[in-house]
Amino acid sequence: MSEREEKFEKMLQAIQKEYNDTVSKMEKLKMEDKTKTVTYKQLMSTKVALQNMLSRYEIYGLLEK
Repeated sequence: MSEREEKFEKMLQAIQKEYNDTVSKMEKLKMEDKTKTVTYKQLMSTKVALQNMLSRYEIYGLLEK
């Protein structure tokens, strides 16, 4: 694997981890009935941005379904 490919893999793993962490935080806030908070809305925005990035990886065949 080339250095560039390793960097792409590292980036993908970081995005997946951040996405999973964001979803976990959102679930915790949801269980606390805090879905109308600014924090929850910021997390939702982050989640959408990360989903977009992961979708692009998928479109270009860089992410297995």
